[in-house]
Amino acid sequence: MKKTVAILTSGGDSPGMNAAIRAAVRAGLASDMRVVGVKRGYNGLINGDVLEMDLRSVSDIIQRGGTILYTARSPEFLTEEGFNKAILFCNKEKIDGVIVIGGDGSFRGASKMTSAGVPCIGIPGTIDNDIACSEYTIGFDTAMNTAVGMIDKLRDTAQSHDRCSVVEVMGRNCGDIALYTGIAVGATAILVPEVLYDFEKDIIERMKFTQLNGKKHFIIIVAEGVGHVQDIARKIQDRTGIDSRATVLGHVQRGGSPTLRDRVVASEMSAYAIEIFLKGKSNRVVAMKDGKILDYDIAEALIMKKSFSENLYKTAFKISI
Repeated sequence: MKKTVAILTSGGDSPGMNAAIRAAVRAGLASDMRVVGVKRGYNGLINGDVLEMDLRSVSDIIQRGGTILYTARSPEFLTEEGFNKAILFCNKEKIDGVIVIGGDGSFRGASKMTSAGVPCIGIPGTIDNDIACSEYTIGFDTAMNTAVGMIDKLRDTAQSHDRCSVVEVMGRNCGDIALYTGIAVGATAILVPEVLYDFEKDIIERMKFTQLNGKKHFIIIVAEGVGHVQDIARKIQDRTGIDSRATVLGHVQRGGSPTLRDRVVASEMSAYAIEIFLKGKSNRVVAMKDGKILDYDIAEALIMKKSFSENLYKTAFKISI
């Protein structure tokens, strides 16, 4: 009998998830597998909300943001009853494996399912780029490009009014979006959760120094895990007298058509996940290291620590004058 693989997207959505779904479906079918899509993450396994996937079911989706399978966080899956329902459904439908596209929380669920007899493979899909085992996660590039485009527009009005724009980007525990975006837009200061900052030294003194060199408008990039941008903007205005406005970019960073990089990486990772299943491997996370696609045991991946590029942060500091 044909092997059956199920695909689900879990947690926060990210651009490129559809490209990953498309590649997994087509690589699976090309390998003579039966492929089913699970709607709304682990909730779909609990409620039996699945659909048969064929070549045409994933046509014209590679350019679309979001996920055609929808996504959700599932509190019910964390309960013993909900988890058992999901396992029972997989056994009843003779699902031989599940591809889980999401983040760390989704991978913990995948590992638990593998332990219960349903083999799983994780694919990192999150705009925050906060999966420790992988140097890149699906959606990161698109999110940064979205942020850069919007901050460039804010710069126009900040320059017109000699203002300071304090912009919050996503990244509760990981400052990668803030760091890369800050460099790309020429921010005066970049605040990330990985580095403690001194308000007076790292913001006010830098602004005053650049004023002496003729600068009249400023951009401060803040990762959401650092603090409230409204408070930071108010303090800047109180200390400098410069009209300061706070902007929270929010969930627009999760949307939009995925960039070339996100489409290609998503396709590579999903095709690789199918290869893993065909080799009889499970409880793995697909990852990127030194630009190459490989895989780790989920347990090993979950205890890894995310590295932060201190050298790039220092470079940003040097060139933001």
